[in-house]
Amino acid sequence: MDAEEVERFLSWDLKELPPLTSLLDLDEAAHRLLKAIDQKETIGIYGDYDVDGTTSCALFHRFFQYLGVSVRLYQPDRFKDGYGLHVHCVEQIISHGVTLLITVDCGITDAEAADYAAGKGLDLIITDHHKDAREEMPKALAVVNPNRRDESCPPELKALAGVGVAFAVCLRTRELALESDLPCPSLYPLLPFVAIGTLCDMVELGPMNLKLVRHGLKAVKETRYEGLKKLFPPEQRKRDNIESEYISFYVGPLINSKGRLDHPEKALELLTTDGPGEAFEHFNQLTLCNQKRKAIQNEVFDEAKKQILAQTNPEELYATVAYAPHWHEGVIGIVASKLVETFKVPSIVFSESSEKGIIKGSARSAGALNMHEALSRCSDLFTKFGGHRAAAGLSMPTKNLELFKKRFDDTLRMIEPTQRKAKNHFDLCVSLDDIGPELALSLELLEPFGAKNPKPVFRAHDALLESFQILKDQHVRWTFRTPSGKRTFGGISFFFIGRWGALHPKELTAMGKKTFTIEFSLGFNHFRGNKFLQLNVSNIF
Repeated sequence: MDAEEVERFLSWDLKELPPLTSLLDLDEAAHRLLKAIDQKETIGIYGDYDVDGTTSCALFHRFFQYLGVSVRLYQPDRFKDGYGLHVHCVEQIISHGVTLLITVDCGITDAEAADYAAGKGLDLIITDHHKDAREEMPKALAVVNPNRRDESCPPELKALAGVGVAFAVCLRTRELALESDLPCPSLYPLLPFVAIGTLCDMVELGPMNLKLVRHGLKAVKETRYEGLKKLFPPEQRKRDNIESEYISFYVGPLINSKGRLDHPEKALELLTTDGPGEAFEHFNQLTLCNQKRKAIQNEVFDEAKKQILAQTNPEELYATVAYAPHWHEGVIGIVASKLVETFKVPSIVFSESSEKGIIKGSARSAGALNMHEALSRCSDLFTKFGGHRAAAGLSMPTKNLELFKKRFDDTLRMIEPTQRKAKNHFDLCVSLDDIGPELALSLELLEPFGAKNPKPVFRAHDALLESFQILKDQHVRWTFRTPSGKRTFGGISFFFIGRWGALHPKELTAMGKKTFTIEFSLGFNHFRGNKFLQLNVSNIF
């Protein structure tokens, strides 16, 4: 980066954002919303069941609260309905008296549902950020999507998450409302929803998304929303810096957990309730659900890993493709991500769908591979298909599975290994004597971390291993000493035991060497109001 790029990267200035309100059809959407408010129509919000869709629904709910308007919120059931807007869902929405429906984080591929809505007189506004992948866009009153085929917006806007697009709609609607003397307060308190959805949907964190997330995490500290207070307890909100990892590894999975096992409504109710008691109840239900989700996920991952190891030599893998009819559909996406971490190649995990003879798959990319583009070369084998560069979902007849495996392998074989494999990456070689709290604190300026802005990883060749402790049969707590012998560091490796290709700590110590090479990121372990420097160790050899 040159000096100007560094300044943009570190900037918090919201005035430097690209024009969010420049998106196609945004004016049409905002004018129609104001008309619906003026005529006291019933407005419906229909969002996907993941974190991005849930935070988008919550954002619209809170925005319309600012305008004194109640809206009806809808989310599909992952298992009964599947992803996207469906004809039978439109029927139900119409039966509730809704005359204007807004989709969030979905809709761009749902032409049949859009046609049905138009035939029934239901005005439809589609807001989405997924690829416009079908022959024609759905016919709707407005389609607000930075990735629609004819959109010429600034390139940065194409990285908006679904909740970022929803926020743009709210911004433009507020501008027009104020011009019409309709009072509407600042939308700054809504930015926590944008931050959570953006981080958890793993969209690229360029200067625009970095600013939105930074301010969103800052706004969390002063939030008055009871659900956010439960997700960010006082000890989190009192910290100088709310870390993006807390969102990615705790808040996101908690919100997602209900939608992965049954209906996502409890997560949305948590984000939209104004009652402390109700928020406490919803939060507890999500916590229990998340514990159950973890247990199911671990079981499926273990089975999938064994299946892959039994079928082929991991050193010769182009991709991992695993299937079992009994695997829980709600966790196959996470399992695919864990398989990418394990084997460093793209992964697709299938389970049986409710439709006879059809299996549903969740795909995750590795390296620089565009997963949506790679899968599109096999799309004639699918009954449903959609997604983006990093992740995709698909359905296909069970009988096509073996043919798909071969075709997908053939596709990947034509791509350079450097483009389709994840690598153990480090940014800088250091000595442990160079590491300290000052460095860790200064690295916080680079927050938030995520896609296209990963947390810096260091490599040290001079780590003296003093001791280790195995936690819960899967994690390892390390103690390292610097070469000078003057300082010690605590380290942690999550899910280290049983990791493919990693030596057990006992095997490491049996090698008879004291000095090891470690790869790690820097962080702090917070305990009883204090924080201690901690090495998050990803590799040791």
